[in-house]
Amino acid sequence: MLGTLGIAAAQQAAPAPAAGVAPPTVAVAPPAETAKPSTAAPSTQPAATPQAASPARYTFTWQLGQPDAPAPRGGTTRGPAVTLDSEPSKAWSALQEPGLSPYERDRRAILAMAGDYRVTFDFLEVDTFPPQTPRDKPYQSWGTERVYVDADSGKSISLVHILNMRIVQDDGSISEPMITKHWRQTWQYQPTEIVEYKGRDRWERRQLAPAENTGRWSQTVYQVDESPRYAGVGRWSHSSSFSTWISGDTWRPLPRREWSVRKDYQVLLGTNRHTITATGWVQEENNLKAVLTPERALDPARPYLAREYGVARYSRLRGAEVAAADEYYQRTRAFWDGVLSTWTQLFVAHPQITLRAPVDQAGLFHKLFEYADQLAAGERPRIPADEVIRESLLDMGAPVPVQPRHSVASASSP
Repeated sequence: MLGTLGIAAAQQAAPAPAAGVAPPTVAVAPPAETAKPSTAAPSTQPAATPQAASPARYTFTWQLGQPDAPAPRGGTTRGPAVTLDSEPSKAWSALQEPGLSPYERDRRAILAMAGDYRVTFDFLEVDTFPPQTPRDKPYQSWGTERVYVDADSGKSISLVHILNMRIVQDDGSISEPMITKHWRQTWQYQPTEIVEYKGRDRWERRQLAPAENTGRWSQTVYQVDESPRYAGVGRWSHSSSFSTWISGDTWRPLPRREWSVRKDYQVLLGTNRHTITATGWVQEENNLKAVLTPERALDPARPYLAREYGVARYSRLRGAEVAAADEYYQRTRAFWDGVLSTWTQLFVAHPQITLRAPVDQAGLFHKLFEYADQLAAGERPRIPADEVIRESLLDMGAPVPVQPRHSVASASSP
């Protein structure tokens, strides 16, 4: 998310800025919304002509009406018109059934996050420390993606997000679909342990006491390459209006939207809330931008620079074209599951792992994505998947054994 989340939608659609260089400040225009009664069949007409770029938007109408308000930073691309689903989904109806056990209702809330979505990302610094410090520019971006239930064993559910995007090009034409893996979230009921981020590229496995996990679910978020990102534990609550889960305070690495322009802090410390509604879901973040000492402790002189609030809105789509996303997912699924399995085994053998650099900032995932792209294209790579996984994780600084402990050789076949 994203976490982000380093917004992969903007990364995929436009050249990424160099580290420490601010991206263009043109506000992103998300896909236009086409009103459509839910009883009608999905439209077969061409997408509507994209609307003219809207005036600069400010999350929570920050500095509304002030002529010197800074333009948001973030994505600069635009998407074609999409059709949102205005009727309650089948998953929402299943979630509202009477007589469900709390555990089963929790499960259905998690499963309801699967589907096709238009996603908008908005982040705003709501306070700075000391208070007179200038706020950073608001961040805004967008994407369209399909969320798959990659695994469901009852008490463990893993959801994989695949970007499924088309872009309005300079001449007004619509691009072919751009498909790539985004992030993964895995939910575990009453987990006995979680892998927490400890700052400065270190993760640590921690045992949970019964008071921490009874009746609760952990959410573990993985980066685009299946490397660890962060994990939190919380309890679901349900009503006829919505179902919601909120984590405890969680440390997480800086997402791309921050590390590409900020070098003055090292950790986001905050809560993560997921709220399921009849037509989609919302992820909210309430984060402190925290400064660490070289020993990975909060800096006593100035532990926090700012507090930011973030909202990712997942609005369900009707009639989304998903053939290309399905093909990518099916052809690369075994490979990416093999990468995830390797990380899981490493944390079983090593309670603490420190990587040599931030995986996303250093581009240490390129070998994995190149291999996945070959599989997605229907090619049969000459190098076994296990070898590619091992080499990539060694590049990251992971304590990979000499011989792989599992086989994902089947991932080499389209």
